[in-house]
Parts: sequence; structure tokens; C-alpha cells
Amino acid sequence: MAGGAFVDSGGGRAHLYEYRITSYFIFACIVAAMGGSLFGYDLGVSGGVTSMDDFLKEFFPKIYRRKQEHLNETDYCKYDNQILTLFTSSLYFAALISTFGASYVTRNRGRRASILCGGVSFFMGAIVNAFAKNIEMLIIGRCLLGVGIGFGNQAVPLYLSEMAPAKVRGAVNQLFQLTTCLGIFVANFINYATEKIHPWGWRLSLGLATVPATLMFVGGLFLPETPNSLVEQGRLEEARQVLEKVRGTSKVDAEFSDLIDASRAAQAIKHPFRNLLKRRNRPQLVIGALGIPAFQQLTGMNSILFYAPVIFQSLGFGSGASLYSSAITSGALVLATFISMAYVDKFGRRAFFLEAGAEMICVLVAVAITLALKFGEGVVLPKGIGIFLVLIICIFVLAYGRSWGPLGWLVPSELFPLETRSAGQSVVVCVNMIFTALIAQCFLVSLCHLKYGIFLLFAALIVIMSCFIFFLLPETKQVPIEEIYLLWQNHWFWRRYCKPEDNEQELQGKPGVQA
Repeated sequence: MAGGAFVDSGGGRAHLYEYRITSYFIFACIVAAMGGSLFGYDLGVSGGVTSMDDFLKEFFPKIYRRKQEHLNETDYCKYDNQILTLFTSSLYFAALISTFGASYVTRNRGRRASILCGGVSFFMGAIVNAFAKNIEMLIIGRCLLGVGIGFGNQAVPLYLSEMAPAKVRGAVNQLFQLTTCLGIFVANFINYATEKIHPWGWRLSLGLATVPATLMFVGGLFLPETPNSLVEQGRLEEARQVLEKVRGTSKVDAEFSDLIDASRAAQAIKHPFRNLLKRRNRPQLVIGALGIPAFQQLTGMNSILFYAPVIFQSLGFGSGASLYSSAITSGALVLATFISMAYVDKFGRRAFFLEAGAEMICVLVAVAITLALKFGEGVVLPKGIGIFLVLIICIFVLAYGRSWGPLGWLVPSELFPLETRSAGQSVVVCVNMIFTALIAQCFLVSLCHLKYGIFLLFAALIVIMSCFIFFLLPETKQVPIEEIYLLWQNHWFWRRYCKPEDNEQELQGKPGVQA
């Protein structure tokens, strides 16, 4: 994919690929996608738990007293506290560190092994958190959850992309985003129910994370390894058997030959992380490993999700405001994922990025202007303004949910050649978690100081992101994953880094690779 071996031997076989959607393939993808439910459940449950009075009384009594003192206050600085946000962000710091260990496991032991490791670690973290007696136990539990997410997020997108036929890869990969959104959705309703169980309801919320972890681990025991990974490990006969089974046909010669060629190049690479820095891998590094995962967290989605409860409170929903706002926003995310799954392989990745980006910019500007004119310390929004903000927030969530949300995982998983795929996905997860942690840790204090200006900042960032996509990302829809390297060679900018003749010269003389 990154070298001349692919151009000469596999560059034109995509039209010969054959497949049928089999029950075996569907089972494998659904079980693997359960990894997204771990991530989603934690995203959904942690925010609700940190707002529960029983949880705050036990671990953060000062914050509980402050919350009671400012109960009727609706200002930008109401929820600013760095100690409490550390409870959330510690998970992401653990995830970004663990993803490098996950890369080794994914490359040498297979995608399935990483999925199993993720399930075990997440289960242990859920148990520790459920029985936590002090802040130290909470943080340890969060770190174990983070390790599980680091392994799961590293392996699951790769697994889905490698198992899926090229023509439906976009829809199949987005099962990860779908289960993430469903995890958030379910967690919101669990929090609503457990909040009424005093004083240990929060423990039940955290402990129920063992359910998706158990499902993923038990299902993972029956998962097949991906043909790409089996070829990479030298298990060629088994790889062909799995490929025939998931494709539902014995006519897999063309696709299997491309996997063999990709593996030959991969075997020549002894240091995949170092190889990512080479000139011919510059497009994947800049776009897939750095740009897209960072930008995904800079869209302002977290700001919208955070601010939704305050807006709903202004509409008079009272104590049920968090449930209503979370249910609507997470429900919109689920709906948007279905839209993306249905049309991303038809209209393409670039179209979704750019069209949804324009919507998100307009919404953020509208929110900023509205809050600048109508919102202040202790001032309740008029009902008409509140309804307007709720509607445009739903538009924003729908836009994000069909673009930067799912495509932020799909596109990077498509871009890397086999020899750097596990290493590249580790960097993707690492960068994503770094920016997730930074947003989690810094958003509330930024909101306090920048006020409505933070929404204008996110709008400006989305303008930059859209330009990044427009100029640098080629369309990858329905392109076989082992032939995406051809896109770089034909791209107006990246072809200077990916000349076929340069790759041939680099591969010549390496054992096992014939250009």
C-alpha cells in the first residue's frame, strides 16, 4: 500500500473482488463493535454520576456545598472546578498511554487479542469504581477503564475496516460510532433511574459498566481474527479460510493476493512507529494520525453537550432537565449515525465533512450571538429563545453525528498501509485522547473566562478543519483498503511525497519484498 510492490502486483485487482453479506460476517462485526459501547457508556455515565448529590457528598463535599449555594444561578462559571474534571479526564490520559501497548498486541497478537484485553481491563475498572471508598480508588478505577478504552478504540475500528468489503466499509465501520452513541443513550437513562436510589445509586451506575465489558469479552472469544492480521502473522491458510467465510465465496484470489502483497511490505518494516515518519507516509501521518483525531475533539461538540442542561433548565424542566437534554442530544447522535451509515458510501466522506461543517459553523455563530444578547449572570432565558437554542442544538448534534463523530474514526482506519496500520491507529487514539482530556479538563474554565466567545472560537476552528479536509483529504469511498495508497499518488499535493518510483527504490533490496 505504501510501496511499489502494491502498484505493480495489486494496483488493478479491485474490480475482481467478490463478496456476499453473510451471517458470519454480521456476527463478527456486531460483536467487535461492542467495543464502542464501552466508550459510550463511560461517556454517558460519568457526567451524570459527577452531578449526583450522593457522589459529591462522599468524595467532593466542598463542591456539593458550592452547588447548593449556587443552585439557582445560571452563569458561565457555575460548574468550574478542576478537581472534579480530573475524575473524567484521568480516563483519557490512561487511554492515550495504554494505546501504545495496544499497538504491540494488535500487530503481533491480532486485533481480537486487543479486543479481549480491552474487555478485561474495562470490567476490572468498573468493579473498582463501584466499590470505591476514596478518591484514590476512583482514579485507579478510571485508569483501568482508560486502559480498556485504549485497547478497544485501537483495535475495533481496524477490525471493522479490515473485515468489511470496500463498497460497504463506511457503513460497517460506523457500527463503532453507533454502539458508542447507544452506550451514551442507555447510560443517560440508567443515571436517571439510579439517581433516585440513595445513597448508593451512583455505585450501580458505575458498576453496570461490567455488562458491556462482559458481552464484549465473551463474544470476543468466538470472534475470528481478520484475514489481514492472519496474513500479517504468517497464517496464510487460516487467513484464506476466514476470508472465504466472511466474503461468502471461494472466489477471493484477487483480494487474497493483495493481502499477501501488503504483508510482504509489512514484514520489511521492523519499526512501524519510526516508519510512520518516513516521507512516503506523510499523508497518513498528517491527515489520519494527527489532523482528523485532533479536529474531532475541537468541533465544540463537548461544549454543546455540556451546555444543553442549562438551556433546558431555562425552559422550566426543573430536576428532569439533565435527562431531557441528554436524551434528546444522545438520541440525535444515534439518528445521525444511522443517516451516516446509510449514505456515507454513496455520497462520500468529503461531502459529509464539508456539508455538516457548514451547518455546525452556522449553529455555533447563532448560539454565540444569542447568548451574547440574551444571557447573563442570573438571567433566565426567555422561553422562545430557549426553544430556538434547543432546535439549533439538535441541528448541531445531527451534523456532528453524521460527520466528525463517526468519520473521525472511519477515515483514519482506512488510510494506513498494513505495515504501519496498528502503529498508526495507536497514534490516532493517542491524539484523540490527548485532545479529549484537554477539552474535558479545560472547557469549564474556558467557558468561565471566554463566555459566549468560546462558541465563536469553535466556529473558527471548524472553518480551519473544513479547509483542511477540502484541500488535503482525497475521497476514499468504495476504494479497497489495500489500494488507498493510489489516492496519494494521484493527489495534487501528496503525490510529491508518494511517487511510485521512490517507493520502488526504497523497497528494493529488502528481504521478502519484490518491487
